[in-house]
Amino acid sequence: MEKQDNLFERLARERNITVEQMKEIITDRIRQGLNDPDLEKRKSWEAIPCEGGIPTPEEWLKYAITKMQINGQDNLLEWFIDK
Repeated sequence: MEKQDNLFERLARERNITVEQMKEIITDRIRQGLNDPDLEKRKSWEAIPCEGGIPTPEEWLKYAITKMQINGQDNLLEWFIDK
């Protein structure tokens, strides 16, 4: 969880907002994706594993990182971390 918190802190700091505000923005985007009229886009959001009815920002981040690793895109993570 610490790495996730650090990422959310960094994103918030870069936007000059709080971590909670950053997580609200991500949650809003997740909701938009889950309600997208494009079925394929909606399915990609619905594929995010979650314990509740809607993925949390933490669940989304874990899913996104896992997908990048599976697709051999780890270099994108390194670029962001080194930034």
